[in-house]
Amino acid sequence: MIATGPKVPARRAAPRRWTFDELAAELPETNLPTELWDGELVRSPAPSFFHQEIVARFYKVLDAWVAGHRLGKVGLAPLDMVLTPRCAVQPDVVFIANARLGIIRECVHGAADLVAEVLSPGTRRRDRLDKRDLYEQHGVKEYWVVDPEAQTVEVLFLEKGEYRLVGRWTKGDAASRLLKGFRIRVAELFADGVSP
Repeated sequence: MIATGPKVPARRAAPRRWTFDELAAELPETNLPTELWDGELVRSPAPSFFHQEIVARFYKVLDAWVAGHRLGKVGLAPLDMVLTPRCAVQPDVVFIANARLGIIRECVHGAADLVAEVLSPGTRRRDRLDKRDLYEQHGVKEYWVVDPEAQTVEVLFLEKGEYRLVGRWTKGDAASRLLKGFRIRVAELFADGVSP
């Protein structure tokens, strides 16, 4: 019998840490949610029909209001918002003010002025905690968190580098602090839907 010594565990290769430019060059285009967190590729299944209905309703109201006031541009997912070379997210809805339209190229390079995320069971923690911190750190001025399960809308506004709660609505009109006069009826966002 030959002595072989202690067993050495097999080494697993470290996961690849991507840059956004590498990702854009090497991976095929997809409509599935694909984000980059500190170089780690994070993919999610497609959102539910109800989730997409809420995103579409929010987008339509915001886009019509922004266009009517000629304030900038509104976009919706899937749309990459590149915050650093190794961090790119796909918010559900973004608003970019006229003065900052230069950040729009093939994708958005920098923080949008307003971001809205509609929570899904699989993204709840990331949207409510991780993205909140990320958007705060990168200077997104206003963050809307739309929760279909609780049927609430929360609006956070950036003051002195930290988010402050503008309001949490379960009924009535949720209102923006950034876009004076912009409101959206909470009941209309969740009308005729079923929780995801």
